[in-house]
Amino acid sequence: MIEAVVFDIGETLVSDERYWRDWADWLDVPRHTLSALVGAVVAQGRDNADAIRLLRPGIGIGAEYRAREAAGRGERIDEADLYPDVRPALSALREAGVRVLVAGNQTVRAGALLRGLELPADAVATSGDWGVAKPRPEFFGKVIALAGTAPERILYVGDHPADDIEPAHAAGLRTAHIRRGAYGHLWAGTPEAALADWHIDGLAELSALVGA
Repeated sequence: MIEAVVFDIGETLVSDERYWRDWADWLDVPRHTLSALVGAVVAQGRDNADAIRLLRPGIGIGAEYRAREAAGRGERIDEADLYPDVRPALSALREAGVRVLVAGNQTVRAGALLRGLELPADAVATSGDWGVAKPRPEFFGKVIALAGTAPERILYVGDHPADDIEPAHAAGLRTAHIRRGAYGHLWAGTPEAALADWHIDGLAELSALVGA
């Protein structure tokens, strides 16, 4: 019996389209150019931030992030960035008596922005808040503590097989791989993705799974 469902953030709940669009505008490069480079590095199994490094060799991503913030052009997340199925799916799970949590590799600011959206969730946490990121086992230890129940009663939902599905499975959680975003589609056939208990195309499918 699933008692808690924990959601990854990027390309599970939130579209990355604005994130990369804003980076392209900040770097003063065509949006399509950066988008194509993101696809290229994802296909190579590299960190997607390498797309920025290809455009600006030697760039300090952290320093540039802070410069954007100082210029008033920093990270933004609002209602338009949520996938359309997010609120209905999370609400349905809560109505079914399931604890709904959000925990992904995001900044402290992203966590604050998400909490400001008042999602139908019991808690929102990020790797920035916790000081540890996926796929580290310590991240999933914190997920288990946040859920407050046994690992086998927790379902972790994410798009990235290597960062979400494999380490959550190793921590004893049940998992659902969502085919959404570049990683979710490109790596859907990998051994890591095959570890998932379920494969879904949208969050609305979860309500039927929580009793499985």
